Amino acid sequence: MLRRTAFAALAAVAAFALVGCGSDSPASSTSPSASGTPSVSGEINVFAAASLTGTFTQLGKDFEAAHPGVKVNFSFDASSALAQQIGKGAPADVFASAAPKNMDQVTDKNTPTTFVKNTLEIAVPKGNPGHVTGLKDFTDKNKKIALCAPEVPCGAAAQKVFKAAGLTAQPDTLEKDVKAALTKVSLDEVDAALVYKTDVQSAKDKVDGIEFPEASKAVNEYPIATLTKAPNPNGAKAFVDYVLSAKGKAVLTAAGFDAP
Repeated sequence: MLRRTAFAALAAVAAFALVGCGSDSPASSTSPSASGTPSVSGEINVFAAASLTGTFTQLGKDFEAAHPGVKVNFSFDASSALAQQIGKGAPADVFASAAPKNMDQVTDKNTPTTFVKNTLEIAVPKGNPGHVTGLKDFTDKNKKIALCAPEVPCGAAAQKVFKAAGLTAQPDTLEKDVKAALTKVSLDEVDAALVYKTDVQSAKDKVDGIEFPEASKAVNEYPIATLTKAPNPNGAKAFVDYVLSAKGKAVLTAAGFDAP
């Protein structure tokens, strides 16, 4: 009798263990590690070209909404300045540059992906008080002109278009990035500036845009990459994937960027 009672007790314990194992199985199969997708948490530091300020700010908000608890921190500046900061050890997870040249300075093992293209456009204050009609006006010493500094992507692109047009520009000011050049126009401090067409679109309530044919001679390709020393590699990969996704492309296209 005692032997039968002990056997029954052992059987009950075994049955309970089997039920417990069965109840754990579905939960583990839906966990991030079981699915093979790395979990995303913590903070993600994204260094991005100044011309991406509006679109990446929106993408950051959308990404945070899709990943509750995750914080995306942005550093927007000229691509050349950002590359220097990363080279000096700035804790960046992702770099989005306005030109491949600056990306090449900071990547080694991770291959960048070109995700958009952009072209230059003439920006003038609303109503065009300086009566600017085209690229030739940038040679007029009587007009106030702003350009990006030649070491930043928008400045390098400007040099290409002037060379293609056979013109020598006479700028009154050289700005540290494209947003600074655009600000000069929106504040009516200059008659014209060369900025990206996406910048003209983003400030269309304050500036007008003038297209010019030579812009096709200097199309900027924008690469994006996770960085090998990223403090948050899982977060970096997830953010880059989001930028390259259909949702990311929709935001960028709406802002006027061209597909790669």
